Amino acid sequence: MQGSLLQPDEKRTGITFDPRTKMFLLLTVAVFVLGGAGGKNVDLLAPMLCVLPVVLFLLAGKWKRAFTYVLIYAAAYLCFWYFGPRTTGIVNFLLLALCGILSRFLPGIMLGMYLIETTTVSEFTAAMSKMHVTDKITIPLSVMFRFFPTVADEFSSINAAMRMRDIRLGGKNVTKMIEYRLVPLMVCSAKIGEELNAAALTRGLGGEVRRTNVCKIGFHMQDILLFLIALSPYAAWIAGLVA
Repeated sequence: MQGSLLQPDEKRTGITFDPRTKMFLLLTVAVFVLGGAGGKNVDLLAPMLCVLPVVLFLLAGKWKRAFTYVLIYAAAYLCFWYFGPRTTGIVNFLLLALCGILSRFLPGIMLGMYLIETTTVSEFTAAMSKMHVTDKITIPLSVMFRFFPTVADEFSSINAAMRMRDIRLGGKNVTKMIEYRLVPLMVCSAKIGEELNAAALTRGLGGEVRRTNVCKIGFHMQDILLFLIALSPYAAWIAGLVA
């Protein structure tokens, strides 16, 4: 089950990073790759940030995720490079829009996926506590960490059940896909959100007394190295503003 990826007793292989390091890296990619901040001073560093999700997935032993990311990103880049100058009009506009969205959004999406899949709720809560973040932010984000994997698991179960009833693209009952797939998913999503919120409060999140956490987190050599890499675009940006 996908939700088991976030259980505290999950045994993970590969090199692990502190949750604060991963969150800072995600913020950096959002600012410089998705947001395009820094201008020409960061143009040479942006490809390095786009490659980082591949490296992190490989270090975590998630070869399939890394291969999928490389395949999609390379396809978008090659289409932009090859077909862009050879097309005109609406086709050129749609092609540039699709490739541009993929090339800018995909690194952040994959890093967010890496953060969720390699960070337990206990680790995330401990990291937010060390950063002295208010519970008004910690509780919704903790619920989010459980929400998306649980919804994905429910969606997989709904798809399996509907395929047995031939409610799928190309099947006899294709017109019933919205009613029998999306409606149950929306109902499940609402119930899952309420249940996870209640579970978070039951575990002591949001209480008057500060919650203890047995999860140990901290910075190691690999975190320092990743921090230095993530800080390089900011340094280049500031250097360009000062010059």
